[in-house]
Amino acid sequence: MIEILPNWHPVFVHFTIALLSMAVVFHLLKAILPAHNEYQATLSILAKSNLLIGTGFAIITAIAGWFAYNSVAHDTPSHLAMTEHRNWALLTLGIFILLALWSLLQKHKGTLLFLLALLIAGGLLATTGWLGGEAVYRYGLGVKSIPASSGEGHAHQHKKGEGHGTKTANQAMSDNHHKPISETEHDKTPHQHNDSTSNTGLNKEEHKTEKSHNETPHKH
Repeated sequence: MIEILPNWHPVFVHFTIALLSMAVVFHLLKAILPAHNEYQATLSILAKSNLLIGTGFAIITAIAGWFAYNSVAHDTPSHLAMTEHRNWALLTLGIFILLALWSLLQKHKGTLLFLLALLIAGGLLATTGWLGGEAVYRYGLGVKSIPASSGEGHAHQHKKGEGHGTKTANQAMSDNHHKPISETEHDKTPHQHNDSTSNTGLNKEEHKTEKSHNETPHKH
């Protein structure tokens, strides 16, 4: 398994969605345009090939999704979201398999019933994709690392030439090194003083002693 991927499902699912969506579009265009239009033959090839190849990818995607369903870490809410996505995906896959077989068997122009069934399948595909996105982006399924957020989406500004992650580690350490600290933090932090720093500390103590001496009532 590639290090950046928890499973192969995200690799195949985009091909499935793209191919089957275009199959719906090409079949719809084929039905709308006149029967003797010059693009009918091309649309027929594109519609059928996208449907068949897309269904093949859908089967592979479903298999990869099944392994993901049984392997990714999850809690109760994410399990419910994952199960709902799985159920819609299996229903959608079953309908597209039937449509692919139907497409192979019909020799003439697709019927209105076929087009209606294909549009319904396209709606199921969109719903399944939406639920898959919810499972990942809302519940974090299959996500290895979530970055620390620094604002509401991108409703914040960066300095010119800066953005998330533009500073190097050395620059970040340098910023922390020069960050001012309170006197309490200074006292608690292990550190060393050079001669000038020590002299400054002695001068402060002498000043405090002199001030205390001046404020204390005494007789001469």
